Amino acid sequence: MSDNQGYRGLSPRAASALVDASAAINASLDMDEVLQAIAHKAAAVLKSEASSVLLLDRRRNRFVFRAAVGDRGPALIGEEFEADLGIAGSVASSGKAEIVPDVQQSGEFFRGIDAKSSFQTRGLMAAPLIYKDEVIGVVEVLNKLSAGPYDEEDLTLLQIFANLVANAAHNAAQHETVVKENRGLRESLRVQTPVIGNSTALRQVNDMINRVAGSNATVLLLGETGTGKEVAARQIHAASPRKDRPFIAINCAALPETLLESELFGHEKGAFTGAHAEKMGRFEMADGGALFLDEIGDISMSTQVKLLRVLQEKEFVRVGGTRTISTDVRIIAATNRDLRAAMEKGTFREDLYYRLNVFPIQLPPLRGRREDIPLLVEHFIGVAAATLDNPEPTVSNDAMALLASYDWPGNIRELQNVMERAVLLTDGETVAVDQLPREIVGDALPTKDADGESSLWGYEKAMIVKALRESDWNQSKAARALGISRDNLRYRIKKYKIVKEQ
Repeated sequence: MSDNQGYRGLSPRAASALVDASAAINASLDMDEVLQAIAHKAAAVLKSEASSVLLLDRRRNRFVFRAAVGDRGPALIGEEFEADLGIAGSVASSGKAEIVPDVQQSGEFFRGIDAKSSFQTRGLMAAPLIYKDEVIGVVEVLNKLSAGPYDEEDLTLLQIFANLVANAAHNAAQHETVVKENRGLRESLRVQTPVIGNSTALRQVNDMINRVAGSNATVLLLGETGTGKEVAARQIHAASPRKDRPFIAINCAALPETLLESELFGHEKGAFTGAHAEKMGRFEMADGGALFLDEIGDISMSTQVKLLRVLQEKEFVRVGGTRTISTDVRIIAATNRDLRAAMEKGTFREDLYYRLNVFPIQLPPLRGRREDIPLLVEHFIGVAAATLDNPEPTVSNDAMALLASYDWPGNIRELQNVMERAVLLTDGETVAVDQLPREIVGDALPTKDADGESSLWGYEKAMIVKALRESDWNQSKAARALGISRDNLRYRIKKYKIVKEQ
């Protein structure tokens, strides 16, 4: 059976146009291309000055012009209005197509779009886009060019166009969703360090994470560089109801202002030099999931304003675009800066700070959780050996003692780098002191037992001395930091003959 046989009762021109419209649907899965092609055919077949396709954004209860042809058509694309306004609102509400021969005689006609586009609507037809009994938009044709108003035959033809548009819009929307999810999930699947350790400080952080994970509350992670803020953010997401949706991360300090806005919000083709194609932003990729904004304290004031609007309104516009895009994203932000101090200096907006600081979590530096260092060392040794395809070495007790007593200004990230370097330098089966960087070794000498062999006491003693120094030799505080009882600490102080430094 030929395609035209599916359109019996229509004029050859109308049937041909509908076949062409079907071909346009099959030729592309790009939403805007498909809808624009159908709008062109609808205007031509129904001999109208203009035609438009409006899709319903249910989250925001607004109609959005996704396609428009005619003298003022290009200016309308991206414009929007409340979904209960005008003939479109009436058609969407009733689910029935309408002919309005003279809009001046209609109490439902919404004049705001005509005023904005400098177009004068005389008469129109509108038909609902219905997919599986749900209205998803409206298609309109305006100002019939031939003599007389639109008639019932015209309305029947428009309803056929509406059926085509509804299916096309649904298929293209499904395609957009799959593309968005694939991009988001590719970003989410980056290999990350798991949370490792059992120190008191880390247990407190984990408790805070478990408390907030199940909600949609915005989280602000605070801490020095390299303390594992992104790992904590991923832990929050993994324990949340959004865990099966994308987790998208962006380092706000790594990009200049213009590129950062493009990365966050996306851009339209031709928005700026080098914008050769439309680009989806991180907010779109993360829709339904979580967006991790690392180093949030480094963004410019103008970007802060735009970010604040997204947090407040849950919508944004791509760079160089006009269409408002709604977003459902959980924000997890992080910074190593003192945002309160930046706020007082006028370099960070107060309103944005309070939007972000809903549930702050302070991540401890590595020197504040020394008892976790052996576990972290073992983990990073294993990762480095697998990555470099080297045998996995052990770490000598003397080397471990030095690693445990070092201050780690670069925190976990520095430890990871040091262990990778040690694996590269190790010739045998053990990472020894001489494979560690000078800043860690300093003037330390390996500790030997009575038989001249390395022993574990240097490692344990180093941990105890460090805890005592940091607590100003307060034994109760040092015992809490080490996760042991005060009596246990006193026993070890006596065992290792540790005396207070003068």
